[in-house]
Amino acid sequence: MTTAPHPFSRVRIIGTGLLGTSVALGLREQSVEVDLEDSSPSRLRLAEDYGAGKSADASTPAPDLVVVATPPDVTASVVTDALSRFPDAVVIDVASVKKNIASAVSSGDGRFIPTHPMAGRERGGPTAARVDLFTGRPWVVCADSAESRGVRALVESLGAVVVQMSPEEHDRAVALLSHAPQAISSAVAAELGDAEASWMNLAGQGVRDVTRIAGSDPELWAQIFEGNSDFVADRIESISRRLDALSAALRDVENPGARTAVHEALQAGKDGVSSLPGKHGSAERYSTLIVVIDDRPGQLAALLTAVGELGVNLEDMSLEHSPGAPVGFVELSVAHDSADALREGLEAQGWRISGDSG
Repeated sequence: MTTAPHPFSRVRIIGTGLLGTSVALGLREQSVEVDLEDSSPSRLRLAEDYGAGKSADASTPAPDLVVVATPPDVTASVVTDALSRFPDAVVIDVASVKKNIASAVSSGDGRFIPTHPMAGRERGGPTAARVDLFTGRPWVVCADSAESRGVRALVESLGAVVVQMSPEEHDRAVALLSHAPQAISSAVAAELGDAEASWMNLAGQGVRDVTRIAGSDPELWAQIFEGNSDFVADRIESISRRLDALSAALRDVENPGARTAVHEALQAGKDGVSSLPGKHGSAERYSTLIVVIDDRPGQLAALLTAVGELGVNLEDMSLEHSPGAPVGFVELSVAHDSADALREGLEAQGWRISGDSG
């Protein structure tokens, strides 16, 4: 429970999906009164049972903040309705697109604050909600006004990090960082449908990493793409040009310059990855060790205990199973100056280190 006064005492959540219910759970943990609305009675009841708040009715007091967490194609109309119904309330939305919604909502008094929390999961609905969903995540606030100060405090109370952007800058950024990756992931995953079933036994972590987000809700993503269509199309076309150039080089690798073009394409990708922030916002990259573990209870816990006893700070970790084999591969990311000590220490304890660590 927070001890500081919350900027809003009563909040109306409209839309009890993943984001709306997660916001509600975070506010309830801070003893904020939360009222819920949803066009789906069953989803509303489920969110209420989940502890997200109480269903609103005609007798429910007016809120001082409304959070619109509806699908993007209806967000603008729901925001406009909320501004009309609650003339003393600040209204925010949490949709994945901002420019079109901000343009469609006419609110000259500054009560509408477009926002977007950069958090989510492949699963949706109230049962996928988490009270800590926004912890440490960026939350874009597309306003800098007196009304937005309370919204910023709200965002911070939910554990998120406020990022100031205009609606257009936001949409350009997410086209590159979120929407185009979704499109590429879906395209690669679609290729799997035409593959021989026996090939799937060869699937490793690479294809799983690339296609993970392809399992997201197609209906929701179709709305997101439509709401940010121009910027997403620009990014897809840019990526397509890179792939076309790579394809042309591979079609005739004996041509002068073809091998150089292939290398440069791969190097450009490696350089791009290095610009992504790492732990604590740093752009530093880490050394990795791949440890082979038996696929039986207690092995992962034993490995992590061994890492801790060696005094090495683990920066990141991923786990990959080997299809048809009783082993798994744990990729450990550590600071460069800790990698050799970790390798030597684990090998001394009998852990098997894969040869393709880097």
